[in-house]
Amino acid sequence: MTINYFEFYDIPESFNPDQAQLKKNFYRLSKEYHPDFYANDTEERQQEILELSTLNNKAYHTLSDPAKRREYILQTHDLATEGAKPQLPADFLMEMMDINERLMEVENAEELAHITAEALAVENELQADLDSLTADYETLNDTAKEERLNRVADIYYKMKYLLRIKESLDTFASRF
Repeated sequence: MTINYFEFYDIPESFNPDQAQLKKNFYRLSKEYHPDFYANDTEERQQEILELSTLNNKAYHTLSDPAKRREYILQTHDLATEGAKPQLPADFLMEMMDINERLMEVENAEELAHITAEALAVENELQADLDSLTADYETLNDTAKEERLNRVADIYYKMKYLLRIKESLDTFASRF
């Protein structure tokens, strides 16, 4: 049985949920589903409570982290799957390949700093696009939400790609 985390907390699906409400729901359900309160119940009931308690923890850890929440929303709409090979725009891939090539030839900390700044600028631009796409998401109708989710998924995959470059930057940074 798969329960949607947003439904579990009785809040609308949102890239920017009310964090105070999220925390309040988490603590309320933590008390309600605390296994100690069910010690004298049947084995089945204890197992059910344990599963609900685990679900509460997973839901909270997912929905309280912006990156995990974004991935979760995309997964629930079948737009982010493990091992997916999305078609990224050619200009983005060319820019990333250029950064990667220059990274392989970097000879000093100054060059590395320049490449790092460039990657950070790309990341900031992607984050700004993401923020504008997700700001009013919960107010959209279903058709607009679907279109918006596809655009968010494109940025999600670009950010995943960029993350690999940032990891390479960190590796190279340790050499200087």
